[in-house]
Amino acid sequence: MYDVPEIRYAKSGDVHIAYQVVGDGPVDLLYTPGIWSNLEIMWEWPEWSRYLTRLSTFVRLILFDMRGVGLSDRGPVPPILELQTDDVGAVMSAAGSESAVLFGGARGSAMMMLFAASHPERTQGLVLYAPIAKTVRSPDWPFGRTEEEQRQFFDRFTNEMGTGKNLDLQGPSHDDRFPKWWARFERLGASPGAWRELQEIFWHMDIREVLPNIHTPALVLHRSSDLIVDVDQGRAIAESISGAKFVELPGENHIPFLGDPDAIVDEIEEFLTGVRPSPQRDRVLATVLFTDIVGSTASAAAQGDRQWRSILDEHDRLVDTQLARFHGRKIKTTGDGVLAIFDGPGRAVLSACAIRDEVRSIGLEIRSGLHCGEVELRGDDIGGIAVHIGARIAGIANAGQVLVSSTVKDLVSGSGINFVDSGEHQLKGVPHSWRLFTAEP
Repeated sequence: MYDVPEIRYAKSGDVHIAYQVVGDGPVDLLYTPGIWSNLEIMWEWPEWSRYLTRLSTFVRLILFDMRGVGLSDRGPVPPILELQTDDVGAVMSAAGSESAVLFGGARGSAMMMLFAASHPERTQGLVLYAPIAKTVRSPDWPFGRTEEEQRQFFDRFTNEMGTGKNLDLQGPSHDDRFPKWWARFERLGASPGAWRELQEIFWHMDIREVLPNIHTPALVLHRSSDLIVDVDQGRAIAESISGAKFVELPGENHIPFLGDPDAIVDEIEEFLTGVRPSPQRDRVLATVLFTDIVGSTASAAAQGDRQWRSILDEHDRLVDTQLARFHGRKIKTTGDGVLAIFDGPGRAVLSACAIRDEVRSIGLEIRSGLHCGEVELRGDDIGGIAVHIGARIAGIANAGQVLVSSTVKDLVSGSGINFVDSGEHQLKGVPHSWRLFTAEP
């Protein structure tokens, strides 16, 4: 279960704008993620919730759904940029904020830039993530898409609204559960018609003339390989705002809480407090093990629900026994498998092999994937790119195969465990090709 901060409504004319207040830091940070927003649903996804919670540890975070998105009204007229900017002031007033640092993500950045230029007395600072000043490319602004490219992009996103298929552009670094959740989130964020209307409004937006009129401290953040907004657009915006600091971060995810959200929050914290957060102590080097039962759906159908449940219970007992034997820590079950971590890669490989052999005694075959890297401890859960890599390796393993990354192989050199080269593979959402090996103790 997840906790949703109280949802309140600000009146902007006759329109109700949904907002939340989280944290009690010394600075108000007014933030809208842009067109992908729903104050109720966004807290469901652990990585998104953690990203927002981290922001709230050093600011008083005021979140809002922009007009026509999530829980906010559209209003009787199209939600043009001028009205969106009015909503910024309305939310600030409703939240009791005389002045704030404004934080706009992607399509939410334009209203923040316009408000900062128009209301400097209420603007303490400006933070922009993957901002857009002009959508369509022109000779004097070579950073957007051409008209034809924008039309194709627009049509694709409109047709795919509510399906999650756009994640190959928005957030390639995600786990297998995320597309289904994101599809639901899209449906609850805006209807295809509402999304089309907003995109039509943004299509011919051009606020470049506003940028030199922003005279507040500004921080512009952009990931280097963002597939939605060209990093050069973010750089050009920063260059057009006097004194703005531009920070280019590694990564290709447009969605900020995917990939390495801590890098974004670290920059914001330093910008607002003058102090860069100390290195996280909740990051450790660990070997990640994913297992999965092969053919579980067919087996369940053949066995019947009651018998299959009994087999799964025995599977879990055998897995737990072998994890304990090799000093592994089970993080959670993942459908018909488990996610576990070890502080030693050799023990992780031996445990995977032992689990494979043990569950064969009850007629099951499993596949396993292992990778060693830095993981982020999140209470009882873990996160980080090493977890995604482990999951991807397990996903391409065959029945009975214990498939490991070259990192695991290299770290157990001299242990007596044999490895067979399984070739190079592309792991979905993970850069570069990966050489994998089959472990055969």
